[in-house]
Amino acid sequence: MYQTPEIPAVVVADVDDALLAEAFVLDVREPDEWNRGHIDNAVHIPLGQLQERVGEVPLGQKVLCVCAVGGRSSMATQFLASEGRDAINLDGGMHAWESAGRPVSLD
Repeated sequence: MYQTPEIPAVVVADVDDALLAEAFVLDVREPDEWNRGHIDNAVHIPLGQLQERVGEVPLGQKVLCVCAVGGRSSMATQFLASEGRDAINLDGGMHAWESAGRPVSLD
């Protein structure tokens, strides 16, 4: 039987200022979702463009992958790990982020 490798993840409550300061925050949602609000200083690369734009994601820096609820960002996390990045998924995505009262940027 094929077993899917575990995808590293973090819950919103465990995302502190230190992690946000050290991580490359990658938002893989679609442009309309991004425009409704995102984590401050996040970089927007929609999941459908990630394979061709993977060079924009740094090596040697933790990558925090974010989407709406965690599905697309878990795929991004898995892909980035296969490309040698230290990627981690934000469990619950922006839905959990906003529900926890965390700040959202509209810039």
